[in-house]
Amino acid sequence: MSKTGQMWIKGLKHYLYPIENKATYPITDLDFIKNKAIELEAENLQFQDFLRNLDSLSLDKAVFELSEAISPKIECTDCGNCCKSLMVNIDENEANHLSAHLGQTRDEFDQKYLDKGESGSMVINAIPCHFLVGNSCSVYSHRFAGCKEFPAFHVPDFNKRLFTTYMHYDRCPIIFNVLETLKVDTGFSNQ
Repeated sequence: MSKTGQMWIKGLKHYLYPIENKATYPITDLDFIKNKAIELEAENLQFQDFLRNLDSLSLDKAVFELSEAISPKIECTDCGNCCKSLMVNIDENEANHLSAHLGQTRDEFDQKYLDKGESGSMVINAIPCHFLVGNSCSVYSHRFAGCKEFPAFHVPDFNKRLFTTYMHYDRCPIIFNVLETLKVDTGFSNQ
């Protein structure tokens, strides 16, 4: 226990309340985020090393809490970058479900929208996604699990997904704001 009675686990408060969500957040200017990502590249590599040394469960809880606080403040349809830049993996059930919703046979659906790997894996065959209209998903209520999960801050073992999370740091305002706020809340210093 610290002098203030707060429990610290490898540098992270056991339970982060209140979240120190500064007035400067959320930042949603995509040009600013892209430029800041370049500027902070070395710092972000250090931060990833720092995060790998934190207690995994406490980190998962902190990331989830931050995501829950920040995500409602960001309108995804103002951006749509995930749909413009992600390669989405889908499974048989998802393909069956969406092809039925679209009134297509699976063969028609597969020909038009999918690439299949040798192992049987399937991905949407276009970036941006075929179903993106403006910045909105035209099949939102039938979208794929990978789309529903993104940016996956609710999924356990965040510290094992740092590489993939940081792949999207420069284009997703939610990821950018969660990680920048996490730096403050963990007391990270790149010195």
